[in-house]
Amino acid sequence: MTYRTLGRSPLKVSALCLGTMMFGDQTGREEAAAILADARERGINFIDTADVYTRGASESMLGELLAGQREHWVLATKLGNAMGDGPNQAGYSRSWMLREIDASLARLRTDHVDILYLHRDYNGTDLEEPLRALDAMLRAGKIRYWGVSNFRGWRIAEMVRIAAQLGMPAPVVCQPYYNLLNRQPEVEVLPACAHYRIGVVPYSPIARGVLTGKYAPGQAPAEGTRAGRADRRIMETEFREDSLRIAQRLQAHAQAKGCTLAQFATAWVLANPAVSAVIAGPRTLAQWQDYAPALEVHITDEDEALVDSLVAPGHPSTPGYNDPAYPLNGRVRAAAGTP
Repeated sequence: MTYRTLGRSPLKVSALCLGTMMFGDQTGREEAAAILADARERGINFIDTADVYTRGASESMLGELLAGQREHWVLATKLGNAMGDGPNQAGYSRSWMLREIDASLARLRTDHVDILYLHRDYNGTDLEEPLRALDAMLRAGKIRYWGVSNFRGWRIAEMVRIAAQLGMPAPVVCQPYYNLLNRQPEVEVLPACAHYRIGVVPYSPIARGVLTGKYAPGQAPAEGTRAGRADRRIMETEFREDSLRIAQRLQAHAQAKGCTLAQFATAWVLANPAVSAVIAGPRTLAQWQDYAPALEVHITDEDEALVDSLVAPGHPSTPGYNDPAYPLNGRVRAAAGTP
């Protein structure tokens, strides 16, 4: 197994990080245990979850499975998304964050997590309060490091500034949605992370399953697949004709290269020197085992040129596409009569 240093920290993490979003939902306990055992046998030491994954079920299952082997793992979780219908059961108030880290620790059956991410950004949220809450967790020993997920570049820079102002540690890791169909993080997020020496651990290198080649353009998705279940996030993001056509083109290229498309796509993300590790989030043991050979795939100049010809650097696969979950706010039309 290849281990890489996580950002400015001395922490060493495996190049593949086991993502457990499906645990407790599409992945039952027996299958999850098999995936975890296989990952450890391969030398994986990095594992990722979040409070919101099946409303705590992923953390709870993981806590049970990690019994007796907690110290082997660099354990990361996240908070910030809604965990209930109450007005104070989401976001980054100090009150909610300090309550929710305790809830996560209880579900995970541990006294600390190695990394806590702020799971998503909320437009207009003042960042000082959540950073003060993170500092309190660091001082209490409940978290060892902290990071961000789904934050834009300028907000990452602002958090580094505020952390320095508060005299607390800066973030050591960023978790963006980055793959060869979504290259937008190359514009600001990855350069910001490189500048501030923040590790980058992208999620969904296979674009929520599109970069397996299993979805054919113009055809209904198979039952049981994420698109076949009409999963909201894949339907509003990567399940687009442009992405499906590109996946088919790349699948033929990967086969000629002697690997699967999923392995090629994962290797492409890992070939970026800004990337510390990549999160592989399987539903089944077979899916997990298909990721591992990606570490042996070498991305050539020819591979890079082909990807660049299909998806321009810094752009999504569909020109003009933006994720509706993270709307742009750089231009807001002034109200009538405003001088």
